[in-house]
Amino acid sequence: MTAQTPPPTKKEFCITFPLYEQFTFAAGQDKAGWNVMFSQEPIDTYCPECNGPSIFHHHITGSVPQYIDAWVGSKRFNVLLKCSRNEGHHLYFLFDVEDRTVQKIGQYPSLADLNTYDVRQYSTVLSREDFKEFTKAIGLAAHGVGVGSFVYLRRIFENLVDAAYQIAKTDSGWDDDAYQNGRMAERIQLLAGHLPEFLVENRSMYKILSQGIHELTENECLVAFPVVKMGIELVLDEKLAAAAKRRKLEQATKAIHGLVSRAGAEARSGTGE
Repeated sequence: MTAQTPPPTKKEFCITFPLYEQFTFAAGQDKAGWNVMFSQEPIDTYCPECNGPSIFHHHITGSVPQYIDAWVGSKRFNVLLKCSRNEGHHLYFLFDVEDRTVQKIGQYPSLADLNTYDVRQYSTVLSREDFKEFTKAIGLAAHGVGVGSFVYLRRIFENLVDAAYQIAKTDSGWDDDAYQNGRMAERIQLLAGHLPEFLVENRSMYKILSQGIHELTENECLVAFPVVKMGIELVLDEKLAAAAKRRKLEQATKAIHGLVSRAGAEARSGTGE
């Protein structure tokens, strides 16, 4: 017996499912379909108008049908979610149902708006162009474009490696011939002292990205996208942590110099011990 595909939750269908992607709820999954259309379970997601995370609740006017197959048939459902911080802030979704097959055919704000808020922190460690391409990749994946999203992720990956290379090639004893003649995995190994540890240990990510562009189907790329995106985010997290450490060291050094200077001035004026 083939195992049933787990049905999407209300949050997954609203926030992460691409437009027009169909899901057929199997017999025995009526409650899951009912939840998408009618449940008032809280949804924790980004509010574009608050410009931050918030809790949303389904706003329903009129009575809620209690029989769990009320959503089955040939119907359309509007789902209006209201922000708990400000009820004037809304997320709107339109679902089309044919028998047990459901697809989201409209929404506002866009999937890209709802799915890129959590990467804004990386704008400080990516170039303006790379950050723009990172959000493009997320937007494409959110709209069901798998191969195209991988093109942008691979370019970001390559730029992270190249930035490290520009620094490493000025090192004494750098073997540029070995770097230029090496495959990407070998290049990353040569740059081990200049790249985040996670990227060095997981340099096979580049192979996955290249396979996605040349060999994998759209759907296979979409399945792999969250994993590869997470890998790149972990690389960027290391860069954020390193940048924060540098800032703290600079602040501490400046503060210590200030204390030393003040102590020296007090000693010279005779007020120090």
